[in-house]
Amino acid sequence: MPRIPLTWLGDHVELPEDVTAESVAAALVSVGLEEEGIIPAQVTGPLVVGRVLDLVKEPQKNGKTINWCRVDVGPEHNEDLDDPKDPQPGDERPSRGIICGAHNFEPGDLVIVSLPGTVLPGPFPIAARKTYGHLSDGMICSAAELGLGDGAGDEAAGILVVGRGSLAGVRAEPGDDAIALLGLGDEVVEINVTPDRGYAFSLRGVAREYSHATGRPFTDPAGEVTPAQGGRGGLPVQLRDEAPIRGHLGCTRFVAVEVRGIDPAAPTPRWMRQRLTQAGMRPLSLVVDVTNYVMLDLGQPLHAYDSHRLVGPITVRRAQAGERLETLDDKPRDLDPEDLVIADFGGEGGTDRAIGIAGVMGGASTEVSSETVNVILEAATFDPVTVARSARRHRLPSEASKRFERGVDPLLPPVAAQRAAELIVRYGGGQIDPRVTDERVDGAPAPRETIELPLGDAERLVGVAYTPEQVRGSLEMIGCVVEGEDPLRVTPPSWRGDLTIREDLIEEIARLVGYDTIPSVLPQAPGGRGLTRLQRGRRSARTALAEDGLVEVTSYPFVSASVFDELGLPADDDRRRAVRLANPIAEDEPLLRTDLLETLLPTARRNLGRGEESIAIFQLAPAFLARPGAPVAPLPGVEGLPAPAELAAIDDALPLQPTQAAAVVAGPRSPASWWGAEGDWGWADALDLAHRTAAAVGAEIQPAAVERAPFHPGRGAELRGAEGTVLGYAGELHPRVVTAFGLPARGAAMVLDVDALIASAPDVVRAEPVSTYPVAKEDFAFVVGETVPAIAVEAALAAGIGDVLESVRLFDVYTGEQLGAGMKSLAFAVRLRSATGTLSAEEIRAARDRAIAAVDAAVGGVLRA
Repeated sequence: MPRIPLTWLGDHVELPEDVTAESVAAALVSVGLEEEGIIPAQVTGPLVVGRVLDLVKEPQKNGKTINWCRVDVGPEHNEDLDDPKDPQPGDERPSRGIICGAHNFEPGDLVIVSLPGTVLPGPFPIAARKTYGHLSDGMICSAAELGLGDGAGDEAAGILVVGRGSLAGVRAEPGDDAIALLGLGDEVVEINVTPDRGYAFSLRGVAREYSHATGRPFTDPAGEVTPAQGGRGGLPVQLRDEAPIRGHLGCTRFVAVEVRGIDPAAPTPRWMRQRLTQAGMRPLSLVVDVTNYVMLDLGQPLHAYDSHRLVGPITVRRAQAGERLETLDDKPRDLDPEDLVIADFGGEGGTDRAIGIAGVMGGASTEVSSETVNVILEAATFDPVTVARSARRHRLPSEASKRFERGVDPLLPPVAAQRAAELIVRYGGGQIDPRVTDERVDGAPAPRETIELPLGDAERLVGVAYTPEQVRGSLEMIGCVVEGEDPLRVTPPSWRGDLTIREDLIEEIARLVGYDTIPSVLPQAPGGRGLTRLQRGRRSARTALAEDGLVEVTSYPFVSASVFDELGLPADDDRRRAVRLANPIAEDEPLLRTDLLETLLPTARRNLGRGEESIAIFQLAPAFLARPGAPVAPLPGVEGLPAPAELAAIDDALPLQPTQAAAVVAGPRSPASWWGAEGDWGWADALDLAHRTAAAVGAEIQPAAVERAPFHPGRGAELRGAEGTVLGYAGELHPRVVTAFGLPARGAAMVLDVDALIASAPDVVRAEPVSTYPVAKEDFAFVVGETVPAIAVEAALAAGIGDVLESVRLFDVYTGEQLGAGMKSLAFAVRLRSATGTLSAEEIRAARDRAIAAVDAAVGGVLRA
C-alpha cells in the first residue's frame, strides 16, 4: 500500500497552506483511492538546534566515559541563570546541561537537541532526569533516534551534526526549529490501491488524482525530464522471447543508461533518505536509493548493475531447464522455463548466465556494492502476466513486481532512466554515457486503441444525466484525447492501461463527477413474484426439522476415501465414484461427498468428542454425483473471459448436485430428571423425521425394508414416492458404523433427496372440508406375517373403509410366542366421520367389516381376538 508524504506530494501538485493528512485522504477517497491509515509526524514537541559550548569527559565505574555538555539551545529555551538546575562548567553563558554518551562531536558543533516534552519515534518521550550524578535536561540526538535511518559515516555511530555528513551545507542557529529543518513534521497518508489502477503506485499518479479531486494545478514530473535519444550505440541488448505467454512477449522495450566514475562513498542526500523512510523503504546506498526514489516518484521500476561485473551483451529470454540464479536476497532459486530472465555472458568460459528475474529481482552476481564506480541502469517494459507468475512461483513479491503486475506506463523507461542517471551524477559525481540503449520490438510502445463512446451511454449505465461537457471534461482531465461529437472517439493515455472498453470510460466519468451525485435508489421487485416452488419447499423442510428439536449444522463438502470404508460401502457402490478436486483445500480430503451422511456423521463425532452426551443434528446441502462419461473440465486462462465454448464444456463436466436433507440422532432425547428419562433416539425417530420432512413439502413417502449401508440390516427403510421413485433412506445405523464414528448405541439417521421430494409433491393442494358431524373411533389389531409392512395394512384399511375414513394411525406392534413363529400384531386406531350426517351403528359396523375383509384379501391379516 503506497505511503504518500505530504511534502513529496507537494512537489507535483499545489497543496493548500493549511493542508493536513486528513484533508488529503478525504480528497483521495472522493476519487476512489481509499485511505488505509494516516502516519503522524515523526517527532512532536520542542526539537531545536543547539551549539555545544563545553564538554567534560567523565569516566564511570563501569568503564564507560560520558560527556557532560553545556548546550546553547537559544534564548527561548535556555535555563534561567538565577535558578540553575545543575552546576555549569566553564563560563556562565545561558545554556542547558545534557548528558551524552556519543563521542563524534566537540565544542562548537551544532547538534539536534530534544528538550523535555519532545516525543521521538517509538514513541520515546523525553524528560529531564537525574543520571550519572547530573540532571540531564534533554537529549542530543542521533539520526537513528530521529527516525532518519541508520545514518552514514560518523552518523552511523553517533550524533547528527549540522554542517557535516548528510547535513553538509545546512545553515542554522541555536534555537532554530529542527523539526522544520529536518522535515520531521511531515505527515504521511497510506492509501489502498485496487489492482486495476497501477498508476497510483507512484507519487506522480497520486498527485494527478489529488488534482482531479481538488482542481489544484498538477505538474507532471515526467515532463520535466528530457531523455537522451536512444539507439544501439550503447550496451548491446537482445530481446529473445521464444515462449511468449498467451501470445504476449515478455519484454517489449529495454532501456539501458550507463553512468561512469561515481564516487562509491558518496552518501544519499538526507532529504532523499528521509522520503524513502517515510515511504516505507530502507535507505541502502546512493545508487540503490536513487533507483527506488525514481520508482516511487514516477512508477517505473529500475535496476542497477555493476558494469564491471556484467559481460555484455544483455539478453532478455526465457529461463532454461535446470537453470539456477542467486537473487539479491542471497537465496538460490531454481528457474522455470516460463520465467523471463535477464542474462549476460559472464558465466564460466564466457557462457550465457541469468543475472536477474525480469521485473521481480536482480541477481547477486551483478549487484551494486560499496566499490561500484560504473553502473548500468535498466528501465524496461515487462509483460504483467509474466512478472506476476514469476513472483508467485518463487514466492518473491517485490516493489518492482507489484508495479509491473498492474501495468507500467510504456513511455516511462527512457524518462525514468535519464532521471535516475541525473540524480546519481548530481550527488555521486561521474558522467552519463551519451550512448543510450533503447531496444524495442517492432511497434513498441503500441499506440492505444480508440474507444467509441456515445454521449448517452454514461447516463444509460449509471442513471445520472451527465452533460456533454461533464463527459468530455472528465475524460480530458485524466489525459484522454477526445475527438468527435457523438459518438466520442476517445484515446486513453499511456499510463492508463486499465481503460480498454466503453464501460471503463463511463466508470471514470462517474468517479470524477462524483459518486455522491449518484442517487441511492433501491430496486423494486415486480409484483406477482416470490419464492420459487423449490425455494419454498427447502425452507419448509428446514423449518420442519428444526421444529422437531434438531439443530442445523454446516459441514464442508470435502471427504477422504477412508469415509467410504467407515460407512461400510461395498466396493461396487456408486457412492464411491466421487469427484476429485484438482486443488483441494486439504490434501487428506480431496473428494466431494456423494451423500450428505459422509460429512454429517463426522460432524456428529466431533460434537460428541467435545462433551455432548447426545446428538440431534441435520443439514440441507448439495451432494455431488459424478456424471457417467463426463469429460474433463478445461482450465481457462486468466488473461481474459472464457469463451462460450469453454463455459459450455465446464458445465458439461460439472457433477450433478442434488440438494439433500440428512439427519443424525443418537443418545438420550433429553437429560434425565426427577420424573424419569424420556428415552433414546432410535430408528422410529429417523423414519418419523423423514415423514415430517415429506409432509412439510406436501409430499408422501412409503417406507419399505431394504439392506443398504450404512444402515442396520432389517432396520433400514427405503423411502419411495407416490410413483415408486426412491427418494431416500432412514433407519438405525449399522453397529460398525456407530463404533467407527463414536456414536451412542443404536444411533439412527435419515437422508432424503429434497429436490426430488418436492418434485413428487402435487402442484395443487386440495382443501378438505371439515365435517361438523361427530366422529366414531374404532381400533383394529391384525396378526400378519413378520415381513408384512405396516404401510400395506394401513393402505388396505383405507381402501376397505372408503369415504368415511378420516384417519388411521399405527399405535402398537407386538410379537410373542402366542402369535406363532414369524408373526406379529399391528394395532391401528381408526377415526370414522361422514360429511353428510351422523354415522349409524349399521354404517359403522359395515365399515368395520369392509376393513377386516380388505386386510385379509390384501395381506392375509387376521383380526386378533
